[in-house]
Amino acid sequence: MAATIKDIAKKVGVSPSTVSRVINGTASISEETKAKIRKAMQEMDYHPNSQARGLVNGSTFTIGLVLDAGNKNAFSNTFFINSVSAIEMIAQERGYNVLILNDYNHSNGNSVKNLVQEHKVDGIILPVQSMNHELVQLMEAHKLPFVVMGEPEQKEDPMFWVDIDNRGGCELAVEHLLNCGYSKPVLFVENKQKIFEKNRCRGFGESCKKRNISQDETYIIECGNDVVRIRDEIKRIVEGTLNADSVICTNNIVAHRVLKELKKGGKKIPEEIGVITFDNYPLAKYLEPALSAVDIDTYRMGEVAATMLFDQIQNKGQVPKGKLVTTKIILRESTRKGEKGRID
Repeated sequence: MAATIKDIAKKVGVSPSTVSRVINGTASISEETKAKIRKAMQEMDYHPNSQARGLVNGSTFTIGLVLDAGNKNAFSNTFFINSVSAIEMIAQERGYNVLILNDYNHSNGNSVKNLVQEHKVDGIILPVQSMNHELVQLMEAHKLPFVVMGEPEQKEDPMFWVDIDNRGGCELAVEHLLNCGYSKPVLFVENKQKIFEKNRCRGFGESCKKRNISQDETYIIECGNDVVRIRDEIKRIVEGTLNADSVICTNNIVAHRVLKELKKGGKKIPEEIGVITFDNYPLAKYLEPALSAVDIDTYRMGEVAATMLFDQIQNKGQVPKGKLVTTKIILRESTRKGEKGRID
């Protein structure tokens, strides 16, 4: 005969209602008690009936995770994989399933609208590019908790959101380069119009100003994915027409191309030119020389997003807020110019 909640409660020495609250994640219970109950559930091969729980609690015990699958690289993107792993882990701990939703045509948001209107989930985590005023109003009308991954550019609609501290990360990169003995940094971004790139540009400008370095807009280079543009800009650095002795790259792909062109130009790294990239994955430590990186903790970003969502699900009426996940520098050979840049 299959084990019941009463069997679990008897084994652990708690009330059936305590076991139920642990399964449903609806009350604050000590971690020790939770661990005992989960261990007993495993030992007795107990599996909660999610449909029955849903009928009792009016819950689907499912959260939605939206991604732009029109981007063919979405499922292979390390940023996505790390965040999803964290979200799934938090959901599993709360007894929830994760429904991944394709929002390849986020201009109309129909797939998300259907999810909301058909009450298929108890909450949604979605990328900032899927957000619009109409969708926010719809979710609020249905009282559906949601969290946005990425900082909204327009904040007229109060919402919960989480993003990487891109401005602070670029400030860290500039400070790191200066501490390593470089004095003229340049920033390569792909698209100045994207908010995370705008924040990196702001961080670059503010940090240079704070350290009395006269790096104006000409030292922020918008290169897209254009190999020729990167080649031409690095040629200016090599020839001295752009007075720079270090490069901050917005991602590993740009960094790989920057390294390649610097080597072609005969520049020694890190002795003559320092290079640091945003994001430690997937290439930074495998390039030659290995790249120092502004580490972007996308796993932590997923954890924060999921925790924010479940806090809303369990405690209605919270005040919307945003949260930035801090970054840190990972030091490698590409910026080890002086003793301050070395690792003992």
